[in-house]
Amino acid sequence: MLTRKQQELLLFIHERMKESGVPPSFDEMKDALDLASKSGIHRLITALEERGFIRRLPNRARALEVIKLPEAYTPSFQPRRGFSPSVIEGSLGKTQPVTAAKPAAEGQSNSMSVPVMGRIAAGVPISAIQNNTHDITVPAEMLGSGEHYALEVKGDSMIEAGILDGDTVIIRNANSANPGDIVVALVDDEEATLKRFRRRGASIALEAANPA
Repeated sequence: MLTRKQQELLLFIHERMKESGVPPSFDEMKDALDLASKSGIHRLITALEERGFIRRLPNRARALEVIKLPEAYTPSFQPRRGFSPSVIEGSLGKTQPVTAAKPAAEGQSNSMSVPVMGRIAAGVPISAIQNNTHDITVPAEMLGSGEHYALEVKGDSMIEAGILDGDTVIIRNANSANPGDIVVALVDDEEATLKRFRRRGASIALEAANPA
């Protein structure tokens, strides 16, 4: 029986070897699983090796061989990289519809009131966005077109993008994203995280902005 992280890593290695013929680097594994350091990857690989799922090939750099896969494996499963574009919709599918930004109170004609929908993780995913907790007022020119909502950031994985722990971010509802955009992504239909959107071939990756 594998843990969730062990299975994610095993399938990530398997899918990468199918695509390119070589295993991913430890840095790529770390980023794919959103771990803080490569030591966590070393522990996961050791556990997979002890359980007979992979083996390390001697005298070859970063050489791994997948010996077997979990019984429940299906080729469509892609750990951490396989996010449908629908996960960046503001409502995240599981919550009540997002309330559109509305004009602020009288006397603040150049401002808009935006609903704060809870917290978002910039790091390890946390429980998906909940209900409207309160509203904040922002300059109207900040919003542009479309529906918007706000989220309070927890974690520091996006510090190089200027997003710090405790900040409030404004999110625009959208059905798609461009590579390099910072998006809200839903993981396993339950947990939400804030990351930079990347494409790797036919797959999708969520990239942190923190050298750690």
